[in-house]
Amino acid sequence: MPPREQLTALTDPATTALMTVECQQGVVGPDSALPELAEAAVCSGALHRVARLVAGAHEAGVQVLHAVAERRPDGRGANRNARLFRAAGRLPVQQHTGTAAVRIAAPIEVAGEDLVVRRLHGLSPIAGTDVDALLRNLGCRTLVVTGVSANVAIPNAVFDAVNLGYTAVVPADAIAGVPADYTPAMIRNTLALVATVTTTDALLDCWRGPGAGART
Repeated sequence: MPPREQLTALTDPATTALMTVECQQGVVGPDSALPELAEAAVCSGALHRVARLVAGAHEAGVQVLHAVAERRPDGRGANRNARLFRAAGRLPVQQHTGTAAVRIAAPIEVAGEDLVVRRLHGLSPIAGTDVDALLRNLGCRTLVVTGVSANVAIPNAVFDAVNLGYTAVVPADAIAGVPADYTPAMIRNTLALVATVTTTDALLDCWRGPGAGART
């Protein structure tokens, strides 16, 4: 983990955004289409820590984005070019636009100033969405990535952020995947090579320091 002074400078509220990835009821909620992943997110404490980070971001003036994966009921425009997509189409809970499944899951609270970015295709919360343009318009240079899953969407988001020139920060205890021992291995062997890895408490400590709430 970086020293506090370095992390504080890197995650200045004026130039930082926090993104939650697929923290929606149909993924990490009680009626999840992926119960094993939902259990991992809840039992590991990752979902609770995402909620803490979102609350801390709201208090500090850090822009929050919620990346939601959904599909039209007719499936128009959705990918079918990988096993994952075909399997998702057969799940008993579908992430259909406008349903409860694509609402942000408790205990995460969505504020009026938050941005919700929805995608109908692909694996990435960033590529092919409005995230990049929104971040640039907001003057953000650092993106904090949280949520699920450590198997697919989280590494996609980190790689895309880095490729677009952003500094990626990953609170290691605020992401989850399956099986449970995969997440720390993926962080250690992959994400740590391209992102700044930290913890929820360390990041919140930075945001509580002098200068928090500086965004205008």
